[in-house]
Amino acid sequence: MRKAFKKSGRFVFLMLLAGILILAGCGQEGNNTGNNEGSENQAGDDQADTVHIGLTQIVEHPALDAARQGILDALADNGFEEGNNLVVDYQNAQNSRDTALTIAQKFVGDGVDVIGAIATPSAQAAVQAAMDKQIPVVFSAVTDPVEAGLVDSVENPGANVTGTSDAVPMSRQIELIQKFIPEVQTIGVIYNSGETNSNVQVEALEAAASEMGIQVERAGITNGSEVQQGAQSLAGKVEAIFIPTDNTVVSAFEGVLQAANDAGIPVFASDVDTVERGAVASYGMDYYKLGYQTGEMMVRILNGENPGDIPVEVSKEIDLVVNVQSAEQFGLEITDEIRDEAKELIGE
Repeated sequence: MRKAFKKSGRFVFLMLLAGILILAGCGQEGNNTGNNEGSENQAGDDQADTVHIGLTQIVEHPALDAARQGILDALADNGFEEGNNLVVDYQNAQNSRDTALTIAQKFVGDGVDVIGAIATPSAQAAVQAAMDKQIPVVFSAVTDPVEAGLVDSVENPGANVTGTSDAVPMSRQIELIQKFIPEVQTIGVIYNSGETNSNVQVEALEAAASEMGIQVERAGITNGSEVQQGAQSLAGKVEAIFIPTDNTVVSAFEGVLQAANDAGIPVFASDVDTVERGAVASYGMDYYKLGYQTGEMMVRILNGENPGDIPVEVSKEIDLVVNVQSAEQFGLEITDEIRDEAKELIGE
């Protein structure tokens, strides 16, 4: 009996142990299932928290590229970082208005959270595509957003649009040319006659020049292949050439510089990046900083502000930048007054 009892007890013990192991396994399986569900929920939350931005740029050149980088850095500094909680779809329109509109329509179809539009044509395309869908549009490097039809007013943009302007008073640009060429009587300007942004600047240049008793000689072009020819057409007619913030001309600036060098005509610009490329000087802005301002405005919108209630901003800093080598090449003196005022003397 005792031997049979021992066998029976051992059998019961083994059965109990097996049951415990099975229950433990089920519990572990249940825990694993629960963890997987938690991971899936967390992934869903992370995906929901990801911001999608469509970033469109009319053409690539140093000034606009710097603005784009400023936007991305401002977003990152405020917690929106690519590869983490930010997805950026960047598209370059290759200086084509039709392509710019196609890009904007793609962004709308993708349902991005915000469209960032760099330069006037891209901004116009974005506003046209996104207006009915009420997707916020934040533009950068647009000289006159009211004339371009982007906003109702600078103070109260309205609708779903706001951004930054790269406007600099033309009177200051003319005064700068006079500091280098006191006897200047005629200034040549090369611009894309089909771009609203450029026409506004040329009209402002003419108005300011007229008040100072200076003539303006226009050289209108329609595409990048005509830029150098436009510069050549000014030879013998002007004492200086001025380049506005015209994306077609700036993207082909080397053609302007070659023609200007051949004719011995100093070139001045509206942006400091073009000074780095060979223009003599500029009262201009740092386009990286302008882009950073734009990115900060995007952050405000992503955090819940209505874009139409955010006034259009202009650059917070306007600096004098001089290319010393270019000035010397054109035989221009850099006076003590210019040296004292300049924020940067490139090439010295």
